[in-house]
Amino acid sequence: MDKNYAKYLLEKGKKDYSLIADYYSTMRPRPWCEMEFLAEDYLKNGEKVLDLGCGSGRFYETMKNKKIDYIGVDNSQEFINIAIQKYPYLKFLPAEATDLHFEDESFDKIYAIALLHHIPSKDLRLKVFKEAKRVLKKEGLLILTAWYLYQKEMVRKLVEENEKKIAKRELDLEPGDILKDWEGAKDVYFHCFKKEEIGELAQKSGFEILKSGEIPVGSEEKLQSKFPSSNLYVVARKK
Repeated sequence: MDKNYAKYLLEKGKKDYSLIADYYSTMRPRPWCEMEFLAEDYLKNGEKVLDLGCGSGRFYETMKNKKIDYIGVDNSQEFINIAIQKYPYLKFLPAEATDLHFEDESFDKIYAIALLHHIPSKDLRLKVFKEAKRVLKKEGLLILTAWYLYQKEMVRKLVEENEKKIAKRELDLEPGDILKDWEGAKDVYFHCFKKEEIGELAQKSGFEILKSGEIPVGSEEKLQSKFPSSNLYVVARKK
């Protein structure tokens, strides 16, 4: 993908989320209960935690029983404003995941929940890992999730159609990329990860994979439907 186009898509994604911030925060006020183990199993009292791509700060609900030093960052100022209103006693800052303004080795844990699939181009996704590694303490953990869009039949078909166009240089995207109307926003960028892909990015960035897998979200009936909803997750340690 052309670097300038990747930057354009990143900026467009920020604008898209800014436009739907109020609606999105109202429709999704709390984190999925199926993902609570990511905080319960890995977070310890006294740790300094970065919530990367925090949105409205809703994932803090899974952390609030721990005595932690929490900071949330998001590239949408509208989401930051909502987070501050919801949690005025916490610290929220605007920031790009590819350019974090923190000192080296600042955090014990970094959570990046439902962020990575909105980062256009493999180069920028690797930059997210590089920045996370830089601001993590030695032996610190990066815990991230991405929507498992590739499990949906309609998405797989769109990916396959795009990949044919990419091969013919008719489309300036990368394999696995789609542009899709979503929540009222037009042509929103998504990268549709395959199961092993996130772990490969983490390892390429110098992380050690401790655990990875799939988190089914919703009822059994929904999971067996044509529109299942799961998240992929990786727990990676800075060497």
